[in-house]
Amino acid sequence: MIERTVYAIDQLSKTVGHAFSWCALILVIGTCYEVFVRYVLNDPTSWAFDLSYLMYGALFFMAGAYTLSRNGHVRADMFYRLWPDRAQAAVELALYAVFFFPGIVALVVAGWGYGSEAMRIREVSVNSPAGMPIWPMKLLIPVGGALMMLQGLAEVLRCVLCLRDGHWPPRLHDVEELEKQLLEAAARGQDGSKVAS
Repeated sequence: MIERTVYAIDQLSKTVGHAFSWCALILVIGTCYEVFVRYVLNDPTSWAFDLSYLMYGALFFMAGAYTLSRNGHVRADMFYRLWPDRAQAAVELALYAVFFFPGIVALVVAGWGYGSEAMRIREVSVNSPAGMPIWPMKLLIPVGGALMMLQGLAEVLRCVLCLRDGHWPPRLHDVEELEKQLLEAAARGQDGSKVAS
């Protein structure tokens, strides 16, 4: 039952993360277009700056749970990684209770007030004459926080499973760092070079 709950939450985070990853492509295309028209045609757009921070903001808020589900957030783990799995799980469980959940609850509550007020007044950007609506992006603050809270629950359940079984349960893997793939290939000797023994 616990494993199925963790898997379901991970799948939700994956789906949302993949959907909002398209913001990166839109951001790149918009920025390239702006650079072209600004420096080649000498005719800058009035919307490029707004587009860039709206797309980056949406990607940032909505990919947080996905990143957490892949254990991809930055951490200083020079000592942590040397500990046994059960010790890691116990420390993580305490840190989730003391820091993560209070911070995320504060983000959701404050974000809801911030986003609902922006929606109520139909807030638009004041950074350019295009007047792009920014209230939808501000509503993503509590939504992204709620997804982080849900993924935090999955991480707590992972800690419980680790404490029970003595090892970390597997995570979904849909993307791997190229560096990791190259190191694994080199270790297997698939790159044509000899691996030192």
